[in-house]
Amino acid sequence: MTTTAVSYGPISSYSRVRILHLVQTRAERTIDELCEATGLHANTVREHLQRLIEGGYVIQAAEHRTTRGRPRTLYSAATGAPEASSPIARDKVAEAARRGDLMRRILSEPDSELGREATYQLDALVEHLEESGFEPIVDEGRMTVDLTPCPHAASSPEHRPMLCQVHLGLMQGVLTQAGGPVAAECVQVARRPEECTVQLRLTA
Repeated sequence: MTTTAVSYGPISSYSRVRILHLVQTRAERTIDELCEATGLHANTVREHLQRLIEGGYVIQAAEHRTTRGRPRTLYSAATGAPEASSPIARDKVAEAARRGDLMRRILSEPDSELGREATYQLDALVEHLEESGFEPIVDEGRMTVDLTPCPHAASSPEHRPMLCQVHLGLMQGVLTQAGGPVAAECVQVARRPEECTVQLRLTA
């Protein structure tokens, strides 16, 4: 099967995206489970997981055993929730807020009308998307993020649903990690392959 490079950085291969999708859909995956689901060799899976951990997208934990034996390592998606928060992702959010404050001071720009917490959320979200190869345009009035042209437009049509789901999950994790009222709701239905718009919403 021919695979297509789907992004930049830690999620730069379709195999890595498949692994990320698996740990997003169910937490605490083992190496054996990921090998069986992807058909990849264990060493290859470990290499992909290490890149995802270094990017702040996956966390690992030792299995809690009640019997003798070496505990297995379990892998889960970093969702930004207290029980699934990556130190690397926390550092990225803090750095994005620091750089955002600096730019706003230089340009004499105010915080988002949605408030200081939302400002920092959007700082983190924009930096994450740019790192992932997108050129995001945030419309706070419509609560949307326009990612057109989508860098995945040339991917196989059967791969697009998984790619969209994975990237939406990553966006949700970034916003949760940053903490605030903004959440990513869905990817809007597109009329053309290169179109991509993510709908945001304000939480209670």
